[in-house]
Amino acid sequence: MNTHVKITDSAPTDLSRRSFLVGSAATGLVLGYAAVPGIDQALAAPSAFEPSVWYSIGPDGLVTVTCGKADMGQHIASTMAQIVSEELGSSWKDMRVQLASNDPKFNDPVLGAQITGGSWSTMMNFDAMSRAGAAGRIALTEAASASMGVPAGELVVRGSVVSHPKSKKSMTFAEIVKSGKITKTFTPDELKAIKLKTPDQYTMVGVSVPQLDIPPKINGSAKYGIDVMLPGMVYGKVVTPPVRYGATVKAVDDAAAKKVPGFIKAITLDDKTGSTTGWVVAVANTYANARKAADALKITYDNGPNAKLSSQSLIDEAKRLQALDDSGQFFVKDGDTAAAFGTAAKVMEAEYTTSINIHAPLEPMNATAEFKGDILHIYSGNQFATRSGAIAAGAAGIDPKFVVMHQMWLGGGFGRRLDADMMVPAVQAAKAVGKPVKVIYSRENDMTMDYSRPLTFQKVKAGLDADGKLIALNHDVVSAWPTARWGIPDMLPPSVDKKGPLDSFTVNGADFFYSVPNHNVRAIKNEMAHNATPSGQLRSVAPGWTFWAVESMIDELAHAAGQDPAQYRIALLDGKGKNDGGAQRLRNTLLAAMGMAGYGTTKLPKGEGMGVACVSSQERATASWTACVAHVAVSDSGEVKVKKLTVATDVGMQVHPDNIRAQVEGAALWGLSLAMYEKATLKDGGIEQTNFDTYTPLRMSQTPEVAVNVIANGDKPTGVGEPAVTVIAPALGNAIFNACGARIRSLPITAEAVKANMKT
Repeated sequence: MNTHVKITDSAPTDLSRRSFLVGSAATGLVLGYAAVPGIDQALAAPSAFEPSVWYSIGPDGLVTVTCGKADMGQHIASTMAQIVSEELGSSWKDMRVQLASNDPKFNDPVLGAQITGGSWSTMMNFDAMSRAGAAGRIALTEAASASMGVPAGELVVRGSVVSHPKSKKSMTFAEIVKSGKITKTFTPDELKAIKLKTPDQYTMVGVSVPQLDIPPKINGSAKYGIDVMLPGMVYGKVVTPPVRYGATVKAVDDAAAKKVPGFIKAITLDDKTGSTTGWVVAVANTYANARKAADALKITYDNGPNAKLSSQSLIDEAKRLQALDDSGQFFVKDGDTAAAFGTAAKVMEAEYTTSINIHAPLEPMNATAEFKGDILHIYSGNQFATRSGAIAAGAAGIDPKFVVMHQMWLGGGFGRRLDADMMVPAVQAAKAVGKPVKVIYSRENDMTMDYSRPLTFQKVKAGLDADGKLIALNHDVVSAWPTARWGIPDMLPPSVDKKGPLDSFTVNGADFFYSVPNHNVRAIKNEMAHNATPSGQLRSVAPGWTFWAVESMIDELAHAAGQDPAQYRIALLDGKGKNDGGAQRLRNTLLAAMGMAGYGTTKLPKGEGMGVACVSSQERATASWTACVAHVAVSDSGEVKVKKLTVATDVGMQVHPDNIRAQVEGAALWGLSLAMYEKATLKDGGIEQTNFDTYTPLRMSQTPEVAVNVIANGDKPTGVGEPAVTVIAPALGNAIFNACGARIRSLPITAEAVKANMKT
């Protein structure tokens, strides 16, 4: 008897530029997910009911949801379970979660590649998971109808029980599954035709239920990558060269390492994937001995072509490239900016820079590799299993189909674990010694070899008419291109000038919702930075720097026009043409933040100021509308004290209100940290900062009051993990100007820069 509901497709989702997720099989990177320890590792019993590949219901009535996203503390696994539970009608106490395996069935035709980033997870999964839950409810209802001999249309599903109010008959989910009478199947069209609940009918979505991943994280049963233990396992400690990228190993003297107890071997990596260069891994019976052996190795390097480069080198090259008329590709090309500048009453220009920034998750990079016959098993927490599996295969020199990835819980990711460099030494060491090898980076390895947020240089030129209205804006963005480094053509959309593909993840946000009739945005790849500092995606990606420039310049224009900066923005957010809808939502968040903060109505002491900014992060097609009013006090020496951050954000549908608020608060503080405290520098080709004494994120003592207003309007859910990061820096810069007259154009903001630019 058929005991499975077969869902062969999911409802269509507008993936916008992320259509690459569906087509990435063509790139040779598709692997599926990794087999994963989660809260409930047990496979569904043969008699379990599987309404979808994404969840099953056991004969005990427990509902196990498989999460196809990396869970790094944002509770996305619990969110997926909450979405399923809403439509399924299950009791929350019966819900369990586990992380996805790399079974090919998880290569979903709609949800696509296994990637966690862009604040996409809830928005991209909400409809599909809702339909999966609804399909299960319908199938359970029909089976219960047959068993109880009552019409299916008269049944009610609530709390994992299907009941018939008229006859008082009822069956639990467990009883229905054990009956073996579930026969309902769905065609793709039938699945798409399911009528889902409307927001006013929700009983689960919108409720701050207990997060399912917290108990196992407290009792230790949830396993992170660093927790993996395998029989016969040994340890690897990497030795990295003094330059970030481009070095080669000329010789390795392991004489002193051989004196370390438990030392096994030193392996020079031969990394055909290009993830690493010039690395050696020392293998020993314990991690402590592996560290001692690594320290004892004497390695001779050729430091390669980037050995003399510095942060200043990268900035100088960026400025050279920006000055060339033919460099880069156009991301936006609306109207005729040259003609508009010719008629403008006032033309203003400004340059904006951001520094190299490091992810630094508290769980350092790690991976454990084990060969079982022809099969390579990788245990690691990663955000891009599709690509990471391909890198592991490349490091081993095997076909990706022979790689099994075991997805672990992540002790922080923030984009760092989109990359898989940690897998390369583990794989090659395991192959060399014939044993499972766990590699753990030291904090110094983690920082100096980070796939960092790139150093950026931006130049903005704006033209105002006689009334102070913005009529033209040119915005050039010069940086390394993190996405281009991945080698996935589908992730690089064509430029609007048909000059070639560009990395839109370096310019997103510059295509804002202000109405400007003449608007150019040019994306310019800094090859020097691209090669010397291989960059990655750090929480907030391009909007973290593009909105720094845009929202700072808008403020400058408002002051030049003699208008209040907030009102100036409101006038630009008129919703005309392509900005219809989005501009109105952004304007509403700005008004909400202004009202909460008392902007324009609160009399401030001398040396204090409020500044505003509003953003459409992460991408124009998938924006969460976010605004901030920052309140600062600036001393005569230029020291800035952030007194309060007021953030309003429109996220459409709230699945878990407490989690959303926590993520917005965390994002705001991350944005503050990037704006005020974090900076990495390149010297002689290497990152100078090696630990938290020299790379100094926000400390608890520096944390201001954060007020959050979440606007939930019942529209489709948007992302919350990143958008608030991007609004903080410009709001702070604008507040500092209002407090003391100092206009800051470089991040991080320093007391020296504020003092130097103060109005006397």
